[in-house]
Amino acid sequence: MSTEKSNIILIGMPGCGKSTVGVVLAKKLGYGFIDSDLVIQEKYGNTLEKLIDKYKDAGFIKLENDVNCSIAPQKTVIATGGSVVYGEEAMKHFKEIGTLIYLEVQEQELEERLGSLKERGVVANGRNTIKEIFEDRKRLYEKYADITFRQNGEILYKTVERLYSLIKEGKINTVE
Repeated sequence: MSTEKSNIILIGMPGCGKSTVGVVLAKKLGYGFIDSDLVIQEKYGNTLEKLIDKYKDAGFIKLENDVNCSIAPQKTVIATGGSVVYGEEAMKHFKEIGTLIYLEVQEQELEERLGSLKERGVVANGRNTIKEIFEDRKRLYEKYADITFRQNGEILYKTVERLYSLIKEGKINTVE
């Protein structure tokens, strides 16, 4: 496996826009796109919600970690699940193959975007509210991120343009 860091890996809370921003950014860059949650659903033939119900949080974190460790594309934007940061091996793997960008959204905005945590297939990891989950994960997102990208309630187009500019200016490392 190549250790070429040619990928952009998006991390952050559920609802922060990883998949939406990721697919548009990939098109703009001429990169591939992978949503790791969809890879998990395809491999296990079930929704995230049902997988979490079946395996509980700890079991789901393990299978998510294993699947993420197997993702090894080149020149691809990877949108990860919000709980990816609980998988230490996967995070080490992603650091080796790409630049990790934490899409940071304020807690209040997340609450407006998210709706039902259960229906969305969110690993609560013993937490009950979006606030508690956010507090539990925030330090991990910051720990693993090469770049923290603050979104300020802007529209999708602006977010993608700002990210694209940072990549083209060489402030976000990708191998051309």
